[in-house]
Amino acid sequence: MVSSRPRRTPGLRREEVALLAGVSNDYYIRLEQGRERNPSDQVLSALAQALNLDFDGVEHLYRLAHPGVRRPDTGDLPEQVSPSLVRLMRSWQNSPAFVVGRWMDVLASNPLADALYGGLSHTDNCLRMIFLSPVSHDFYGDWEKAASAKTAALRQAVGAHPHDRVLAGLVAELSEKSEEFRRLWERHDVRSRVNEVKAFHHQQVGRMSLTWEVFTVSGAPGQQLHVMSAVPDGTSERALATLGDIVDGTVPDPHDVLLG
Repeated sequence: MVSSRPRRTPGLRREEVALLAGVSNDYYIRLEQGRERNPSDQVLSALAQALNLDFDGVEHLYRLAHPGVRRPDTGDLPEQVSPSLVRLMRSWQNSPAFVVGRWMDVLASNPLADALYGGLSHTDNCLRMIFLSPVSHDFYGDWEKAASAKTAALRQAVGAHPHDRVLAGLVAELSEKSEEFRRLWERHDVRSRVNEVKAFHHQQVGRMSLTWEVFTVSGAPGQQLHVMSAVPDGTSERALATLGDIVDGTVPDPHDVLLG
C-alpha cells in the first residue's frame, strides 16, 4: 500500500531517477554507493538529463564518475538561457540583442532582433541563416565578409571540440546544401567573434549600419551575448528607430499598408 503522507525531502526518488535515465534501480543504487566504477558516457548523459543538471552540475557528475578525466563533448544536453538575461534583453528597446550557444544556435532574442532578422529564414542558427536563407545576400551589406567570419568561427569551434556530434552534423548539413559554404570551409580560416560594424539592408526600413558587441555569458560556458546599436550617422539611427516603432506598433508595418 502506498503511503499518502507527504514526502520529507523534495525531489525524485531513486526509482524515479533510474526510470528517467533508462537504467535499473539496482544499477542506480550501485552508482550511488560507488560500487559501479565505470559508467558509460551514455548513462552519465541520461542521468544528467533526468536530474536536469546545469553545466556545472554535469561537470561535477563526470568528475565523480571519472576522476581526472575531462567531460567529453556531448550534444545530448540542451542549452538554456538565464531568465534574468532574457528579461534584461527584452528591456533594451533601442538595441537588438540575442544569445548564441556553443553550436551557433540562437537561444534567445529580443523583439527588436526578431524584427531585424525577420525577413530571413533558418533564424534558429547563425550559419544556417546566412547560407540557407534565400534573401541573405540582399540583407547583408557585405555578405562575403559576414559569411567568411561565421565560417571561421565555426571552424574554431570544431577545432576546440573535435568530437562534438552536433557541430559535425552542422558542418555536414551545410556542406551538402551550400556550395558557398563548401568553398569557404575549404579555406580553413579560424577566427573568434569580434566587435565590429556591420551593414544591413532591411526590407522594411532600408539600409543601416550597426555596431556589434559580443560578450561572454558568465556561468553559461559557450554562450555569447550579441548586442547591436545604431552607428551615429543619422540614417542608421532613423532606420533602427523606425524598426522599433514598428515593433511597438507606433507606426504601421509598410507591408501591412500595402496589403491594406
